[in-house]
Amino acid sequence: MKLAEALSLRKDLQKRIEQLKNRLRSNVKVQEGEQPLEDPKALAAELDDCLAQLETLIYRINQTNMETLVDGAPLTRLMAQKEVLTKRIGILREVFDEASSLGERYSRSEIKQVCTISVSDLGKKIDKFSKEFRELDNKIQATNFSTELK
Repeated sequence: MKLAEALSLRKDLQKRIEQLKNRLRSNVKVQEGEQPLEDPKALAAELDDCLAQLETLIYRINQTNMETLVDGAPLTRLMAQKEVLTKRIGILREVFDEASSLGERYSRSEIKQVCTISVSDLGKKIDKFSKEFRELDNKIQATNFSTELK
């Protein structure tokens, strides 16, 4: 199984676990004299099975990510870089939006606000980091589709 397939399976298992949890919660209490729509014991057993599968899958994905080298660095290093780039771009976009917004003045007696940074330079930084992010993401995705799960 390729790493990309395992990641997809992990996502499906997480959705399945959430559904089973909700179904179990809906069937643990019923009105006196009524029967639950589904057997809570069977749902709990299925949930336990899915959780065990998820644990094994997460371990194998993490192991594969640590052992897979991309340009001499573990795949986990690239994933950490991607996560930080996502945060960095998000922060810079918020600052950009704030710096680009025009200050509202209703009369000449109100205090005028001025921007303390170069909006165009900030936009260029965002573009640069966004390009880095796309290239890094493409490298990670290509690795996921070409790497066998450990």
